[in-house]
Amino acid sequence: MPDTDSRRDTPRVPSTLRDPLAAALARTGLDAGIAALRPMADTGLAHHHLWLERSGGDWVARLPKQSQMRLDPAANLAYQAACFSRASRGGHAPALHGLLPPDPTLPRGGLLVDAVRGRPARLPEDLPRLAEALASLHTLAVPAAEARAPLLSPADPWAAMREELDEQARFLEQAGLPDAARAPIEAELAALPRRLPPGPGAGPRLISFDAHPGNFLITEDGRAVLVDLEKCRYGLVGFDLAHASLYTSTTWDLHSRAELTPGEVAAFYRDWLAATGLAGEVETLLACRRAMWLWSLTWCAKWRASHRRAQDARRRGEDWSAALSDDALIAHVRERVDHYLSVAAIEHVRGEHRDLQRRLAS
Repeated sequence: MPDTDSRRDTPRVPSTLRDPLAAALARTGLDAGIAALRPMADTGLAHHHLWLERSGGDWVARLPKQSQMRLDPAANLAYQAACFSRASRGGHAPALHGLLPPDPTLPRGGLLVDAVRGRPARLPEDLPRLAEALASLHTLAVPAAEARAPLLSPADPWAAMREELDEQARFLEQAGLPDAARAPIEAELAALPRRLPPGPGAGPRLISFDAHPGNFLITEDGRAVLVDLEKCRYGLVGFDLAHASLYTSTTWDLHSRAELTPGEVAAFYRDWLAATGLAGEVETLLACRRAMWLWSLTWCAKWRASHRRAQDARRRGEDWSAALSDDALIAHVRERVDHYLSVAAIEHVRGEHRDLQRRLAS
């Protein structure tokens, strides 16, 4: 099958990573059968990627630039390893093959996962495939509370989301937003319910928490594979459904960029409901949708306020410094952030939410 993974189109990974990666593979005994290490395009703010050509099936090396979970390097790798190990059981995520511990030449270590040959998602036609992939994750058996570590598993996932929103909302002032943009964001934050009604939709399931369409590849056999897994947790499925279909998600990635109609979004939700057989109270799903949108907006404010900082020389946890990524990627993120924080984009999503509420309630 021809390799159509857009992440390999333009090599951006610094060549200085090749030798440390090769040495780490040899040290851990994971270098058998590797014929070549090839850089992949710099498409994300959290990882560099290299494609490993192997006689027994290709792998991808994920080398963290930072930890979005604010973990030290070893804990970050353990967290991501758990994400891939658990999500891959559903058949729509890459399998984990190895872990490269942090060392002086590879300070944040790395993960080795299945390489996926596929194309970017095309919306809206691939929405049913995305719904099926998310359903494979959301219908996995949920382990007992004491067996969920190291993944996050808050006792009240909604309250945990509200706390995260409150924390990120502190960056709204630092982001330099005009009052016309900041006021509706703060009004939407204040309008979030304090708690959700009890029911199946308010129970924890394994979720990606980063299910925007740019994180999926579509294989030749038509299967959607969620290839970026580092923020999984036991939380509310409504967050994933929102992140896969919100305007701020579907227009983020250059290769899968599309603006969905409310009718197409409603059909996506119905496809997911049919694939899972789970009950999904409209009120809960829409509350999660609004919260995920506000999470994205407050993250945008956080990034705008943080990306000009110098790189963390100690390579500890979270680090949004622009110095870690290719200039073209930073320019793209900046343009998207500025757009999503604009009055026009905010009002667009508010209008979509009202329309979607009418459609799903009918």
